[in-house]
Amino acid sequence: MSPHDKQGEAEPAATSRDCSAAEIGAIAHLYRGEIYRTTNWAVVTTGIALSATFSSADASPLPMVLVGLIVTIFLLLEARRYRYFNIWRARARLLETDFYTPMLRGDPVVLNAQWSKLLAKDLCQPRYHVSLARAAGRRLRRTYGWIFLIQALAYYGKLAIHPTPLHSVSQLWTRAAIGPIPGEIVVAAGVLFHLSWMIFGYTALRRDQRAWRLRQSLIAIG
Repeated sequence: MSPHDKQGEAEPAATSRDCSAAEIGAIAHLYRGEIYRTTNWAVVTTGIALSATFSSADASPLPMVLVGLIVTIFLLLEARRYRYFNIWRARARLLETDFYTPMLRGDPVVLNAQWSKLLAKDLCQPRYHVSLARAAGRRLRRTYGWIFLIQALAYYGKLAIHPTPLHSVSQLWTRAAIGPIPGEIVVAAGVLFHLSWMIFGYTALRRDQRAWRLRQSLIAIG
């Protein structure tokens, strides 16, 4: 048979095959490696700011203002980490549904199937499954939104009770003032800051919901 005749022949279709014991062990180690990764410095920073702010009646509420900016940086850093974590979580979930579940049911576990091809492609050509904005929105809704809420309540609680209980709005502006910046501007900036995060979190949630409806890939989570 000539080389041209060989080239014209259709290649045999790939067939699935059972995993060997060594392959099962290797995949199990891959799963263990994928789930042991991830997060959080913001809680510690907020705790330090709360301690400094409420350490005495004359302590300044400024640490609560500054920690809000610091936690924003932490949120962005963790959103970046979450994008990596989302990849690992998707791989682990695929192994759970298509590798471990058949074994628990007593079904044969096969290689060269759709799930293994998807996993191999994702390992060879890794990509993010969510954008930075969606990742930040998820971390905001699940963790950082509560941290920002605690900061806001602590800040306005500090203004309300220290050094004496608040009796008038003019006292609020006086206590909220930071150097030459009037208290009205400081409070308005704080309200705008937290309102912006609320709008951002809601917008990111809507994007997630649209993505979940349109998602086609089995390897992607989110």
